[in-house]
Amino acid sequence: MAAAAMMGEPSMGARWGGPSFSNQTVVDMVPHDMLSLIDAHWYQFPPMNPLWHGILGFVIGCLGIVSWCGNGVVIYIFSSTKSLRTPSNLLVVNLAVSDFLMMVCMCPIMVVNCYYETWVFGPLACQIYAMVGSLFGCASIWSMVMIACDRYNVIVKGLSGSPMTTKKAVVWNGFVWIHALLWTLLPMFGWNRYVPEGNMTACGTDYLTNDVIAKSYILVYSVFCYWLPLFIIIYSYFFIVQAVAAHEKSMREQAKKMNVASLRSAEAQNTSAECKLAKIALMTISLWFMAWTPYLIINFAGIFQTMTISPLLTIWGSVFAKANAVYNPIVYGISHPKYRAALSQKLPMLACAGDSSNSSESQSQGTAVSSSSAEEKA
Repeated sequence: MAAAAMMGEPSMGARWGGPSFSNQTVVDMVPHDMLSLIDAHWYQFPPMNPLWHGILGFVIGCLGIVSWCGNGVVIYIFSSTKSLRTPSNLLVVNLAVSDFLMMVCMCPIMVVNCYYETWVFGPLACQIYAMVGSLFGCASIWSMVMIACDRYNVIVKGLSGSPMTTKKAVVWNGFVWIHALLWTLLPMFGWNRYVPEGNMTACGTDYLTNDVIAKSYILVYSVFCYWLPLFIIIYSYFFIVQAVAAHEKSMREQAKKMNVASLRSAEAQNTSAECKLAKIALMTISLWFMAWTPYLIINFAGIFQTMTISPLLTIWGSVFAKANAVYNPIVYGISHPKYRAALSQKLPMLACAGDSSNSSESQSQGTAVSSSSAEEKA
């Protein structure tokens, strides 16, 4: 290339992931057996500043430790506490298992690659790494969908909805893993492929090959593993909040007829179930959107060629997606009052703020209700 004639020191922009102004590229350190998987697009970029590899390795390592602890505690508490071993909580445990396994399988490998500043485990390991990431990521997404559907069934449908049974929860979890495995295996059989990402320390789906088959996989995958789950989660929580709001209104009207200030305790009055559930719904949707949207943008930018994707840009997809495994146990576990009560008994040093003795009077985010029967389920 013409820029290769400039043999001087790369500019500051090139050092930080911009177009290359020397004959050095981000591919130079990649082992020879990996070169067949590298798209020509990455040869225009200089090596990333080693500082970025250090930061990425440190951040991923910290996310891994926090995720192992958080999801490990969720699995332990939910499985060892009799009152929490309910069919609905099997969905929460399934989410924690998928997040835990994702970070166990991916975090150490990425930290090692960041140390060497390139992928060092060979082509087969690259494909397995990307396949595992796709498997656990998709399983995590659809586990969140199943949790939202269960809460919709309990809160919106109430007594008219079919109750969650252990058999039904197992079937739902089975669907989650079979569905995720299907999308994971397709690139291994020729519909798209798994290749190194631009930072060369991780692997993912190929969004740069200008081929209809490769592009179609990204588009169809995004429908079933991003747009459809996002729509279901937003739809479920919208009607959940609406149902709780209607229940709160009816309670206020009933209290007015009885000439009392409220049917709730003074503490419950300060923070209504409607407000608490709205906050949880907003948090759930916002964190989900924040976790997976960067990867979607990067993939769509690749297949539609809407912008130049630099190696530095590909870092953010990895970081935000893996961060999802950190805050999931907070949103789905620690916000559960009965979980907090069990946590204060089994692991008091990790107990959350608040009086766990009042947890039985509180409404969990999974079962904040529009009927008394749903309240009992919490």
